Amino acid sequence: QVHLVESGGGSVQAGGSLRLSCAASELTSSRICVAWFRQAPGKEREVVTSTDSGGVTSYADSVKGRFTISQENAKNTLYLQMNSLKPEDTAMYYCAARSWGACSIWPGDYQYWGQGTQVTVSS
Repeated sequence: QVHLVESGGGSVQAGGSLRLSCAASELTSSRICVAWFRQAPGKEREVVTSTDSGGVTSYADSVKGRFTISQENAKNTLYLQMNSLKPEDTAMYYCAARSWGACSIWPGDYQYWGQGTQVTVSS
């Protein structure tokens, strides 16, 4: 069982930055994939970025060059650095983990979820 807790959301103006954190009960090499998803009102949950235990990382086209996923295993913490934020980045952001299988873009493939943290970007 992996318990995830996100923090760091907030309200910023377009062009600003935020860093989200996801504290995990454990974030060892036994986990296969960790990811950030987001869900805007009236829209489906979508993957933002993911990284697997081999360090392979992927990003949604909409955030490439602006967002960076990283982790600090000593603190069991996953981060999402978000720069050059746009109003369309406004959403609830979730961290997720799956303990088997490759990284996936499908939310249903992830067994563990945090409660989410709200990001609001104003123009």
